Amino acid sequence: MAVRINADSFEAEVLQSDIPVLADFYSDSCVPCKRLSPVLAEVEEEYTDSIKVVKININFDTELAERYEVQAAPTLILYKDGKEADRLRGAIKKADIVDLITK
Repeated sequence: MAVRINADSFEAEVLQSDIPVLADFYSDSCVPCKRLSPVLAEVEEEYTDSIKVVKININFDTELAERYEVQAAPTLILYKDGKEADRLRGAIKKADIVDLITK
């Protein structure tokens, strides 16, 4: 299950991670975000050795949302070696996520 992180743990969990990290910038009131949650759990389970999935609530962690220019929820940002490698926004399908992490 994806770990909920905040600004205090972001650097250690995301930027210093040895493996790529898929960060889910979400909101509790966002219906597409709620639909995406079980899909992310599937992806995390299937790619457990090659990717870490974390969740960041944009309502509570506005600093991170602003720093990474997250303007809509959900936004998925893939980080590799401490840098943004790619991102997806909006209602996202599992195939899109798999394409993102396997390319």
